[in-house]
Order: sequence, then structure tokens, then C-alpha cells
Amino acid sequence: MKLLDRLLGGSADESAPEAGPRLEPTIALESAQASAQPRGQAFRGLDDPALLEYIRSGDYNGRVESLRNMAALRCVSLIVTSLGMLPLNLIRNDASKAPAKDHPGYRLMKLKPNGWQTPFEFKSMMQLHVLQQGNAYARVIWSAGRPIALVPMALGSVKAELVGWEMRYTYTRPDGQQVKLSQKEVFHLRDITIDGVEGLGRMKLARDAISLARDAERAAGRVFRTGNLAGGAVEVPKALSDTAYGRMRNSLDTDFAGAENAERWMLLEEGAKANKFKVTAAEAQHIENRNAQIEEVARAFGVPRPLLMMDDTSWGSGIEQLGIFFVQYGLQFWFTAWEQAAMRAFLTDEELDELAYKFNERALMRGTLKDQADYFAKASGAGGHAPWMWQNEIRDLSDLPASDDPQANKLRDPITQKGKPNEPAATA
Repeated sequence: MKLLDRLLGGSADESAPEAGPRLEPTIALESAQASAQPRGQAFRGLDDPALLEYIRSGDYNGRVESLRNMAALRCVSLIVTSLGMLPLNLIRNDASKAPAKDHPGYRLMKLKPNGWQTPFEFKSMMQLHVLQQGNAYARVIWSAGRPIALVPMALGSVKAELVGWEMRYTYTRPDGQQVKLSQKEVFHLRDITIDGVEGLGRMKLARDAISLARDAERAAGRVFRTGNLAGGAVEVPKALSDTAYGRMRNSLDTDFAGAENAERWMLLEEGAKANKFKVTAAEAQHIENRNAQIEEVARAFGVPRPLLMMDDTSWGSGIEQLGIFFVQYGLQFWFTAWEQAAMRAFLTDEELDELAYKFNERALMRGTLKDQADYFAKASGAGGHAPWMWQNEIRDLSDLPASDDPQANKLRDPITQKGKPNEPAATA
């Protein structure tokens, strides 16, 4: 107990006898500076609510710190919001491919995960957790053998372990109490993993690159805060009189300042010459270093540089192809991870052959209206192509109501289907 007292801030003199009532151990947080610095906040033992709040706030600030780099924030925002806004459907593995709306897992992932979060908010939060620590956990609330809610668990509050052939989880509640949970009670989303139990956080693995990028930002901030950012200098052969200096200073500040005075010509007196400052080699190297660090951060998350607002290619087909690249190589991994984690959590062994979760990533790959019209025309059989989509399937993808035409749910023969003639109506 004396060792514990010493670690928790007890008496430094272990040999001294205990006198009077024994006080609760105190945890004191002191500055890393000299002992003369004032003591930090003190807590009444490990169960002090103020200590738990201090730990949570410090942990929160540490995790948010890595997002204060704009490149990392942009990469994380792209992935998190893309996963959050796409619907995760539970569909039937038969010819109909119809949504399984009668299954409770459909409602949880598509409509209402819990009473206070929308599906977008839940998926975005879980995706942010898995990017930061490699794992995202949500407790599955069961009632009468049916999952009815998903409750996200805070970062760092869950310990996962493999016991026998099943996962076991230990959840530490905000009040410090620990709860043992079975695999059925936890929705567990993993990143890439070494042991198959816990994932590796992308932001942890890329910590050095993100820190270096933040250091480059700080260096740029110091240049703007303390550096000389003058555009040039006016050189005179001899010292100006107070009157001449005042007249020139006033002219520069009033007659030639602001956008409305751009490209105006100045009249320099007493042999004065204007010398414009140029970017030095060191400043150019600084810009190159910042760009290189942005590329390093983008590489860690699989995000193309133009999506980080770096103009590396012309807008048009090049940007469109990079968007497709991002979906295929930056997001497809997460689509699969979410789909299979949901199937493990909500589907029984018998249902795995009948049902499947599926993201609708086509929503991110839609082209212009002209591109969609060309695709749907070919899909319906125009131009002699073999059709592969019904008319009502096309209308559903376009968010249009189904047609009552009996032929709308059949593949049409492009040769025999009839349409309205293009000739004007005959006149009487």
C-alpha cells in the first residue's frame, strides 16, 4: 500500500509512522518545469469524477490535434463524409435483389441506428474512430432476439481479446465500472490488422508524416507572423527631407494602395528607384517542402492530390478519372469492411446465404446528365445493344416513380420496340 500511496502522491517519508486518520491518496499533476512552478490540479483518488473528466478532455485534445493539419483534415473528411452519406442496404441474394425491409438489421444501418444519431452521424463517427485508432466499437442492444439499437462506445474505452474461438470485449464505462460483452453484443469495425483482433490506426501509423506537415505549417505561420513580407523597397541616393519622406509615404499609403489602384504608375522624386523583392531560393524550397508533406499525408489515406485542392491536372476527364480512382482504391476497402462487419453482427449463419449488406457506391460515380442518359439508353437497348436493365430499374436509379406500363419490368427487344415517330403529325 505504501508503494501505491507513493505513486498516487502519498507521503514521501515511508519510514515515518502513520499518525492520525489516514487520508485518501491524491493524484497531483505538476508542471514538467522546475519545482518552483505552481502545482497543477489535484484529485481525490482514482474514482474522483474530476480526474475522469480531465483524462477524457486530455485524450480528446490529443486526438483532435492531428486533425489540425489541413491535409489530414481534408483526407479524413473525404473518407468520413463519403461513408456517412452513402446508404448501406440489406438486400436479398436472389434474382429480385430487393431490400430486406422486414429484417431489423436493415433499419439499424439504413434508417435509425439509435435514438439520437442519424445514419450519417453514426457512420461518420464510427469511421472517424477506426481511422484514428484502427477500431470502432458500438454496443448492440438486443430485445426479444432482435437488435434494436447501436450505441457507440468511446475511443479507448474497449479492450478486445480472442477467447477460444470467439471475441470478448471489456468496456469501461464513464463511471469507471467495467462491463464484459460477448461478440454478439458488439459491432466491431477493424482497419488492417496483424493479429486479427485489433486494427492498426491509419492516423497513428502516419503520425510522423502528419506531425512533419504540421511543423511545416507552423514554420509558415512564423514567417507571416515575424518575417518581413514587404513587396519591395524604394532606393534613394541620399537621405530625404522630412517633407519629401512624408509626401512619398502618404502617396504610397493612399494613392497607390488597394485593388482600385493596381497597375497605376508612380512618380518617384529626387532620383529614387523602386526595387521589387523576389522569392528567395529558401522560400521556394519551403513551399516545395509543404507540398511534399501534403503528398505524404494524402498517400497515407489513399486520396489523390487534386482532391486535396492541389491543382495537378486540368478539370474535366482527368478529375473525373481521379474521382473514380478514389472510390475504387480509397473507399472500396472501407465499403467491404463495413459490409462484412455488419453481416457478422446482425446475420445468422442461415441468413448469410440469403441476405447481404451492400453500399451503393454508384451514387459517388454518377456522371453528368448527358453521361447518365447515354448509359441508360444503352442499358435499355438503344442503338442495337443487348439490354440489361428494365425501364423501372432506370427510373428507380433516377429517383422517379415506377411506370404502370406492363413492359416497364421487362427487358425490351431494341429491334421490335416501338416508339413515337419523329415526323410531325399529319394535317387535315
